[in-house]
Amino acid sequence: MAIFSVYVVNKAGGLIYQLDNYAPRAEAEKTFSYPLDLLLKLHDERVLVAFGQRDGIRVGHAVLSINGVDVNGKYTAEGREMLETDTFKLHCFQTLTGIKFVVLADPRQGGIDSLLRKIYEIYSDFALKNPFYSLEMPIRCELFDQNLKLALEVAEKAGTFGPGS
Repeated sequence: MAIFSVYVVNKAGGLIYQLDNYAPRAEAEKTFSYPLDLLLKLHDERVLVAFGQRDGIRVGHAVLSINGVDVNGKYTAEGREMLETDTFKLHCFQTLTGIKFVVLADPRQGGIDSLLRKIYEIYSDFALKNPFYSLEMPIRCELFDQNLKLALEVAEKAGTFGPGS
């Protein structure tokens, strides 16, 4: 399980913080006609190329979608929104002041609601209380970075971010 990215968006819609926590995989979109000259197999809930090579597609590459991905959007309690696909979940928490915290995570990752509350707490403690930080401006605070990375590490290891953490 993994948390891929964290974004903080100001009330005007500008990106004020971005953290890419997970190394992205190289992806390519290819269109083939039937019959395929590739052999596909199911492995660990993923479809992998088992045999064949064509246009940069090799053995071991994962097939991420066939004819698109089903997307389901949901509202959760306390102003959180969630967008779910087969490959990721996008969670959003909007504060009363209009700041939005967005987390992109593995669909199996649990405890994202608690993690979003923790990120808001870290933002309040290390960005807003920093005398050199101006509201609505990009967050450039080393303590914010360190504490956010620590919270993400704890959430990934535990699979959840409990209320006592």
